[in-house]
Amino acid sequence: MNSQALVESFSEFKDLKSIDRPTMMKVLEDVFRTLIRRKYGTDENFDIIVNTEKGDLEIWRRRNIVEDGAVTDPLTQIELTEAQTIEPDYQVGEEAMEEVNILQEFGRRSILTAKQTLASRVQELEKEEIFKKYQDRVGEIVSGEVYQVWKKETLLLDDEGNELVLPKNEQIPADFFKKGDHVRAVLKNVEMRNNSPLILLSRTDNSFLAKLLEQEVPEIFDGLITIKRIAREPGERAKVAVESYDDRIDPVGACVGMKGSRIHSIVRELRNENIDVINYTNNTQLFITRSLTPSKISYMEIDEPNKRAYVYLKPDQVSLAIGKGGANIKLASKLTGFTIDVFRDVEDEEYDVDLDEFTDEIDGWIIDLLKGIGCDTAKSVLKLSKEELIRRTDLEEETVDEVLKILNSEFEKEEEKEKEKKK
Repeated sequence: MNSQALVESFSEFKDLKSIDRPTMMKVLEDVFRTLIRRKYGTDENFDIIVNTEKGDLEIWRRRNIVEDGAVTDPLTQIELTEAQTIEPDYQVGEEAMEEVNILQEFGRRSILTAKQTLASRVQELEKEEIFKKYQDRVGEIVSGEVYQVWKKETLLLDDEGNELVLPKNEQIPADFFKKGDHVRAVLKNVEMRNNSPLILLSRTDNSFLAKLLEQEVPEIFDGLITIKRIAREPGERAKVAVESYDDRIDPVGACVGMKGSRIHSIVRELRNENIDVINYTNNTQLFITRSLTPSKISYMEIDEPNKRAYVYLKPDQVSLAIGKGGANIKLASKLTGFTIDVFRDVEDEEYDVDLDEFTDEIDGWIIDLLKGIGCDTAKSVLKLSKEELIRRTDLEEETVDEVLKILNSEFEKEEEKEKEKKK
């Protein structure tokens, strides 16, 4: 193998891996300087010229010309007679430049070793380039094509064939991928593992929702609206607090869009995640009130030092504040940074209980039937006679008796509590 073939093979590898030309030349020069040091002990009086455009390489040796028989260091000196075989005009005291025949000087085995070293160095550089490239993009949305789905992670390839990893715990519960699917996610982290870049993605991180909003809402991208806080239960529900720096812009309206046009595409991307967008404020009480949407709060007590809020609501608003599986109040707590305790406000009105509070004792389908006839609370059911309940719900008499017994029991307990207080 000659120098030109070696450089050409490197150039092909360079084009494939997109390594910049200065780096390519530096690596090639380092490889040959290593060869020179192994053979001559030093590379100080050697010049290496790499021309990647033409695909060739030259090594020139510099030695001082001395009188015949006066050579004391053959590595740095050359006799006049020998120098004049290179260039007849050379004189004593000048510096002779001699091109090195790479194949003759180093041999095929050394050249093959150099090529292997070269390939190894280029692979390392390519890994470093990938690491740097993606490290600068942490927090951005990237996309890739699924090529392998494992139990604990899904592997994707970007447009350049680089491997991206989407761990199972960074996927939305409703995510289901198959080979060939195009997936979007936020670049969460890049690290070197076993000398290879590990590019980790996430679809559950708050920054994914933030970036999706930035893409869909020009006002956020332009900096007119800022996302102050985000709380998510991936795939279920999210709350986003936004603020506008321009009084003429309604931040909530801008994020939602006309008839929800802007938010809908994000909801679809997040597997129908319900997204509440609210106005951010430094007023703690107002912020907590907004965070508990869609419920309406009667009044609130704030324990600022302990970061707790005691919220009082009408009975029919309690279930709205808590949300399905406690999701609404949990997200409100995350968003505001306050532990929120919910209480029924029964001071000014007759005590009542939402039917959803009885799910442990009454089957859900029965509660749905009662709601279907307009009975959302225990008192609204008890106001109807047993006969009317049977007729309107088509439930068995024994079932209606059991429901009435459970509901009456709740109010008997409340009456006992009131008696104890009076004592």
